[in-house]
Amino acid sequence: MIDLEFRYTQTLAQEYLLHTLQVPQARASPSRTSRVLQDVAFSVQEEVEKSLKPWLDRCDVVSIDAARAVFTQVMEKEFEDGIINWGRIVTIFAFGGVLLKRLPRELIAPDVDTYKEISYLVAEFIMSHTGDWIRQHGGWENGFVRKFEPKSGWLTFVGVMGQICAVLSLLKQFY
Repeated sequence: MIDLEFRYTQTLAQEYLLHTLQVPQARASPSRTSRVLQDVAFSVQEEVEKSLKPWLDRCDVVSIDAARAVFTQVMEKEFEDGIINWGRIVTIFAFGGVLLKRLPRELIAPDVDTYKEISYLVAEFIMSHTGDWIRQHGGWENGFVRKFEPKSGWLTFVGVMGQICAVLSLLKQFY
C-alpha cells in the first residue's frame, strides 16, 4: 500500500512539475486530483517567486544536489513545529517547482529527466513527513480534492495565502 501511495504522490509531483515547466503531458487528461493540485500549487508558486525574487536571484541552485539541500533545509524548517495541513502539503509541491525552475536550463530541458528526480524528492518528503496525516485526513481524493476544489474558493484562498506567508517567512530566515 505504501509503495502505491508513494508512486501516486510521485506521479502527482511529476505532473505538477511538467505543468510548471509548461511541457505537454503524455496522458490525455490528468486526474482530477492532479488538475486541482496544479491550479492551487501553481498559484502558490507564482506568489513565492514574485515575493522572493531578490532571494531567488541570489540562490544558486546549480545542480540536483544543491536543489536537494535547499529543499530539505527549507521543508525541514517548515515542518519542525509538527503542524501538518493541506496548505503546507501544497507548499511542498510549489517549492519543488520553484527549485526546478532555478536549475540551469540544460538540466530542465524537456528531454532531461531532472523533473523526475525533483518529483522523487517531493514525494519522498511528503510520504515520510505527511503520509500518515494524508491517510488520516481522507487521502488525495476525499481530503485534498474536497478541500481545494473551486466550490470552496474563498476559504481555500485564505488558507493557502496563510501558508504562502509562512513559507516566505521561513525562506527569508535563510538569507
